[in-house]
Amino acid sequence: MLQRYTAIGAVIALLSVAFGAFGAHALKGHLSEDDLSVFETGVRYQMYHGLGILLVALLSDRLGSGKLALWSARLLTIGVVLFSGSLYALSLSGIGAFGPITPLGGVAFLAGWLCLALSVRKSNR
Repeated sequence: MLQRYTAIGAVIALLSVAFGAFGAHALKGHLSEDDLSVFETGVRYQMYHGLGILLVALLSDRLGSGKLALWSARLLTIGVVLFSGSLYALSLSGIGAFGPITPLGGVAFLAGWLCLALSVRKSNR
């Protein structure tokens, strides 16, 4: 788990920086302020959760439940794809059908952080 999710977290963070630069330079002037703000929210949450995946990977050998830690990393990754991905698609395409996907990513984020908290709680027993 350590190597796989360290790599995944690092790639997600790397792409967040690339998307942020793309948004700041290439999209400014092409998107409305509202759409640019939506895009930037996707970038911000992608970075936060890329770092979260790295945290889970680096702590995985210290946590009481390897299964919960694994699910934490999986859910945070799924959350990035659904949450940030839907915000990118929504802001770039203007297709409102992507909007209802965003909360599913938010739920995946919440579940991922809950799994991490529960795995820590199990390690204290």
